[in-house]
Amino acid sequence: MRAVGILEYGGPDVLEVIDRGIPDPGPGELRIRVAAAAVNPTDLMLRSGLLAAYLSTVEPPYVPGMDVSGTVDAAGAGTLFALGDRVMAFVNPFRPQGGAQAEYVVVSAADTVLVPPGLDLVEAAGLPMNALTAHQALALLALPPGSTLAVTGGAGAVGGFVIQLAAHRGLRVVAEAAPRDEPLLKQLGAETVVPRHPDPTDPGTPGERYRRAVPGGVDALVDAAVLGEPVLDAVRDGGAVVTCRPGALDVPRGIVRHEADVMAYPDKAAALTELAALACEGVLSLRTDSLLTPSAVPEAHRRLAAGGVRGRQLLVFGGRGAAAGS
Repeated sequence: MRAVGILEYGGPDVLEVIDRGIPDPGPGELRIRVAAAAVNPTDLMLRSGLLAAYLSTVEPPYVPGMDVSGTVDAAGAGTLFALGDRVMAFVNPFRPQGGAQAEYVVVSAADTVLVPPGLDLVEAAGLPMNALTAHQALALLALPPGSTLAVTGGAGAVGGFVIQLAAHRGLRVVAEAAPRDEPLLKQLGAETVVPRHPDPTDPGTPGERYRRAVPGGVDALVDAAVLGEPVLDAVRDGGAVVTCRPGALDVPRGIVRHEADVMAYPDKAAALTELAALACEGVLSLRTDSLLTPSAVPEAHRRLAAGGVRGRQLLVFGGRGAAAGS
């Protein structure tokens, strides 16, 4: 079968399409014939070697990808799915079998849910990882309705899902964006949009710009853009922040720090079932930027690293047509 492979760490050009054997599912596992797999920032970190510690016991080639959609091709003992079921799943790429970017992928049935009839099977690949991260961030904060939530990176995948979920749950959302993205953030549900880039005469930090919109400080912040310390001024004393990447952070004024770690999020299936239903209802948007052939994955990494991608880049392994790039 074809898979995206990383034989050595490096830039986008180390990515190649390789041949691997078709894996067999064990107890509690499913084999999915892949329709599509999404390209995520985590893939860029894996490819560059920033996540080498997580792969210390795995031999290359490494296969990236953390979310997938397709049809059940084989099922191990103890699973409740039927052959041919349309499914989407969260995939752990830090294992010998690798991640989602292959023609066939074995996944845990506990991380897999049915794709509702109202969702396009290919585009459903854009939901699992980033929507789960957003779901986890809000679960960690447990804010009551009416609370004020700041979101960085609101035009991105995680930030956009956070905005939509938060607005749906009755939170007041304040998000930062470049001028061209302000209409998008308003459409997603942000009540207030803070300028991302200040006037050249304004030396204020991102946190200070949020404070102009909410002088008393927001109740909590989800830092999807990984701005770190400069944005903490946005949060009131004793508030909370969710960081979306590990690392040291000096958190002042009694602010409580939570760290999103979707790998460790319990009961992913329950959360994914809720998220899929919300996508069917139009509460969550499956924003697809492009459908790509697997051989176009280096260009997908370059575009994602350059910034400005406002939807998901999906590698299509099924029969649906895909562009070679763009």
